Amino acid sequence: MRHDVTERQAAQAGTWHGTLHGVLKANAVRLFTYVPDRVLTPLIQGAHADPHFTTVAATREEEALGIVAGAWMGGMLGVLAMQTSGFATLPNALASLAVPYQIPLLMLISERGTLGEFNLGQAMVCRTMRPVLDALGVEHHTITRLDELTFIADRSIKQAVATQAPVALILSPLLTGGKVFG
Repeated sequence: MRHDVTERQAAQAGTWHGTLHGVLKANAVRLFTYVPDRVLTPLIQGAHADPHFTTVAATREEEALGIVAGAWMGGMLGVLAMQTSGFATLPNALASLAVPYQIPLLMLISERGTLGEFNLGQAMVCRTMRPVLDALGVEHHTITRLDELTFIADRSIKQAVATQAPVALILSPLLTGGKVFG
């Protein structure tokens, strides 16, 4: 069975969350775990509305990582959706589970801590997230434009599965619109 994403599918999606929804389905991602996040809400709602996905709301990002790891060991590919600050809780779980046991953990991270951020904690995590991913040898891409989302997400998922390694897609506020402050 072929799981390629066509440009037509991406164009029909029209939004960053619709595009990601289509890419996940086209790559047989069936488990959608998340910690609630305002920016990711449209993607989360789309996953809940689609019977293709089994959706699981987690209380912490490490819990969601464990669920995705267990699903992979049982033959199901999953994704973990979270915001930047939630990533700060994951380095130990990545270093002790996902990386050494070759789990193709797909991480979707809504980026906070930049472009007008008011919360110093978010800014601190944003500055450390990419160096931590690099130190762990985790492939990561920051997506800023809708026209590059399909290609990057599709190829990243395929690479994660082929190499059995985690991958992080960092969704820039330039793509998502970010969190509206006020």
